[in-house]
Amino acid sequence: MSSVFKALSDPTRRRVLEMLRDGPKSAGELASAFDVSKPTMSAHFAVLRDAGLVASEKDGKSVFYHLQMSVLEDALFGFAQTFGWERREDRSATGRPALKEGNP
Repeated sequence: MSSVFKALSDPTRRRVLEMLRDGPKSAGELASAFDVSKPTMSAHFAVLRDAGLVASEKDGKSVFYHLQMSVLEDALFGFAQTFGWERREDRSATGRPALKEGNP
């Protein structure tokens, strides 16, 4: 979970994840949205990959990234559990609030 939050701590990496919500994109397409060097973007991609938030696949000379939403969901749920939240389907008779859409 720590690697996920480390990855999310940087605004550039959060923006990359936002861009990937619409589907896979090439490293070049993602990098062109930022005013940083290629090595800097490569480092950002590596942090996201290491956290499991994105997966990459090579197609010829291009590398395409896609979002691994389940990893983000699991990390956020794990974090929420530390404060007593439960998934709706896991909610017990404890009366603790369930983690569901619409809860703040």
